[in-house]
Amino acid sequence: MFNPRTIRLNCRRAAAFGALAIGAIMVCGAATAAPLPLFPFFMEPSAPSAPPAVQSAPIEDDTASAELPARLKRQIVSYATREAPGTIIIDTPNTYLYYVLGGGQAVRYGIGVGRDGFTWSGTQSITKKAEWPDWTPPPEMIARQPYLPRQMAGGPGNPLGARAMYLGGTVYRIHGTNAPGTIGTHVSSGCIRLTNQDVTDLYARVNVGTKVIVLPMDRRADNADRKPS
Repeated sequence: MFNPRTIRLNCRRAAAFGALAIGAIMVCGAATAAPLPLFPFFMEPSAPSAPPAVQSAPIEDDTASAELPARLKRQIVSYATREAPGTIIIDTPNTYLYYVLGGGQAVRYGIGVGRDGFTWSGTQSITKKAEWPDWTPPPEMIARQPYLPRQMAGGPGNPLGARAMYLGGTVYRIHGTNAPGTIGTHVSSGCIRLTNQDVTDLYARVNVGTKVIVLPMDRRADNADRKPS
């Protein structure tokens, strides 16, 4: 026979021990760990990660102009001409390009011009402008130099450099260069080259339709030998 009094006593003892154990667990848990989330199946949003670093565009090297001889550095000079402001005059024998400002002045740039047998003269106009242009060597150049690529995408390694201004319906251009050491020399196949810094400056000044006068080897531009102002 079960004794009801004994059963009740045992239940009370079990309840007391259970409460004591739960209290101990709660105290230890508070001292050793953070409380569990109320609804563990709802995930807390993770902290936002930092955005990926943005790669900046390549900055044009400004050391090329610093290394040029003084006479080939971009400068404003005295220059008397009847040509209208905004005209470009190529002084082939002196390896200068003049951008006429008017008022007896011009911006003078050092340039590289055509090597022996590849110089030319005449009047053209700028028919197209391009930034970091692709290079497609003309067929006659490929015939002379079959090792050349048939096409090269624009960029720092491209021989046309940072900017190009196309002259009429010819194969000639005024352009930058990835070989600034050739400024002041007769080295090209007829194109006019400037440092990337200088061609970027000139590019910003001219528009499509700008008149370009290329002087022959036996004629020097007016006042070409005068000292800079």
